[in-house]
Amino acid sequence: MDINTAFGKALKSFRLAKGYTQEDFAEVSSRTYISSLERGLKSPTIEKINEIANEMNICPVALMVLAYAYLKDENTMQVIDKAQAQLNSLIN
Repeated sequence: MDINTAFGKALKSFRLAKGYTQEDFAEVSSRTYISSLERGLKSPTIEKINEIANEMNICPVALMVLAYAYLKDENTMQVIDKAQAQLNSLIN
């Protein structure tokens, strides 16, 4: 699985869990664009990730954590723990 496919899977997972349709993103993107993202055909900008996450009332980091969990075939806590360790080494 590549990162675009993993991101698309994460986006779709959150979208369905929150009860949104692709059309519900009309304020930030077209249905066609959301569909392309979910199928891994397009790569979103960081600004678009932020807009989409805000539209679903979720933290953009949560969306990316789930995407990387799918990409690495890990659970979300493994991804979070790695990120936390890396952040701690940067701060300390």
